[in-house]
Amino acid sequence: MIVFYELKKIIGQDTQYYPASDSKPDTKTSLSTSDVKVQVLVVDDDVKILRFIGSSLRLAGYDVVTTTSGEEALQLVESKKPQIMILDILMPQIDGFEVLKRLRAVSKLPVIAISAHASNVGIALNLGANIFLAKPFRPDELLKKIEALLDHNGQ
Repeated sequence: MIVFYELKKIIGQDTQYYPASDSKPDTKTSLSTSDVKVQVLVVDDDVKILRFIGSSLRLAGYDVVTTTSGEEALQLVESKKPQIMILDILMPQIDGFEVLKRLRAVSKLPVIAISAHASNVGIALNLGANIFLAKPFRPDELLKKIEALLDHNGQ
């Protein structure tokens, strides 16, 4: 939680959680080479982690859509057309493994799987995750992985 506290110090206030349907547009400069921002879908059942990741990505200039549900994540892939997904593995109801199975049946969307259990790395990668990050991680680690994955996919 030290990193979360430091992030709150950097932005000077508490961040707010916006459900995917209420995501507020960001006004920061785009990270992409065109005027269109890269949209990141972040999926985690822990609202504090969702806020932390969302705030970190927004500060870096990404357009962020968030959800706490694996089922909604699959719907948002269709409706919002994000360029990359950050996906927690351990979630209730539909976990990240099931989301990966269903996603890979219809999409090649780049996915960074995250989990507090490093033992999930093999399964996540075998099911189609492009990158795995063990929790806890620093925001700069995640940003580097996102940039590398987007560069690799030509986005």
